[in-house]
Amino acid sequence: MTTLSEQPEVAPPAAGAQRSESARLRVVLMLDMKKGAQERFLEAYEALRSQVHSVPGHVSDQLCQSIEDPSQWLITSEWESAEPFLRWVDSPEHREMVRPMHDCINDTRSLRYSILRETSAAGHFGDRPPAPERAGDGRVRHAITFTVRPGSEEKVAAILADYASPSARVDATTRLCRTTLFMHGNRVVRAVEVTGNLAAALRHVAQQPEVRAVEEAVNPYLEEERDLTDPESARAFFSRASLPAVHEAVGEHEPAGPVRRYGLYYPVRGGSGAAAARVLARADELAVARPGSPLVRSTVFQRDDVVVRVIDLTAPPEQDLALTTATGDRDLAAELGRVMELPGRADLSGEQGRKELFAHCAMRHVTDRHSQEP
Repeated sequence: MTTLSEQPEVAPPAAGAQRSESARLRVVLMLDMKKGAQERFLEAYEALRSQVHSVPGHVSDQLCQSIEDPSQWLITSEWESAEPFLRWVDSPEHREMVRPMHDCINDTRSLRYSILRETSAAGHFGDRPPAPERAGDGRVRHAITFTVRPGSEEKVAAILADYASPSARVDATTRLCRTTLFMHGNRVVRAVEVTGNLAAALRHVAQQPEVRAVEEAVNPYLEEERDLTDPESARAFFSRASLPAVHEAVGEHEPAGPVRRYGLYYPVRGGSGAAAARVLARADELAVARPGSPLVRSTVFQRDDVVVRVIDLTAPPEQDLALTTATGDRDLAAELGRVMELPGRADLSGEQGRKELFAHCAMRHVTDRHSQEP
């Protein structure tokens, strides 16, 4: 049906394969029920079930209870694709609907999968083509974004760049691999890479004294107030700030030289965020397939009309602006131009238009922390 946790966990993204735009989505939510809370939970679930039934893109859901441990529950749901689910789960309406369930649950874990194959009663898949299989590298990528008060950008950048890295090891199977911070005007984007359980890693980071000190120092400059010591306020903040990775493109060959990371923020017209993300995804698939391409990896993050692209390059970004801005294909460049909110009428398939686009979208690199722990 939906997730109750403030931090999502996602299946590892594609490595060298484009995510299917029409693939159905299966969401699995594992719940640890508080003692004596079952009746309250069932009442809340029934109310939510009648509401989510009308959400566009929702197909079905099931509520299950373990036959071995009565405190362990499971909610599975099916969606027409990832896009409507992500739009729904990040909405204020969703937060209000699941609020009554929070006091009934000790802990949750959310998993999201594209449906690849299905056996129906007739023994066939149905009228939809199956989604392509994807090979992951074991790393889950996610980001959060928020805005600070105009005029405070330099102070915030200094705070975010100056902190001691927390311990990378979360538990036996989960590890924080990399954290990269960017800014674009007064918008902050923090991208993370994790092996293992993303939700556990993000909770671990949020509890570290070094990180708490930085978050407290940034709080006075935020455009929207938050209190991360209050569970409800923290849940609302992370729901607003969540910026999921919606596409991953990875080159098949080892990079020929040092790799550097860059970030681009694409301001899009209202309601065009998903369309822009799809264009960028197709462009990056073409780019990583090109022999000798300096694009090693690209991740497109998108929620509503916030679209961020993080790219790893073996060459300076200005050396190949067509690749850097994802405008190498003329048709895709035209599509991107139609959904972008840019000053003027620049031709994004031309060199001057690409220069203007890069100058407009390039994000300020604040810090990039790699884990040195085994």
